[in-house]
Amino acid sequence: MPRLPQLSGKEIIKALSQAGFAAVRQKGSHVILVKETPERKRTTVVPLHKEVDTGTLIEIMRQSGLTREEFLALL
Repeated sequence: MPRLPQLSGKEIIKALSQAGFAAVRQKGSHVILVKETPERKRTTVVPLHKEVDTGTLIEIMRQSGLTREEFLALL
């Protein structure tokens, strides 16, 4: 399993945008992204930090429904 790089919130948002997510709103330093599919609506929150913790990044990937490999391909 490839190691996850240290990413900023902006880099994560850019990758998720390529996967079809759109920013719907922002509250403070957190951006809410949504992707609607015929099966379900996926929502995830991305903190706008310089470096997002690995555990937070894993949870963002889980909420977005992307595998580690799919997410890394978007970077």
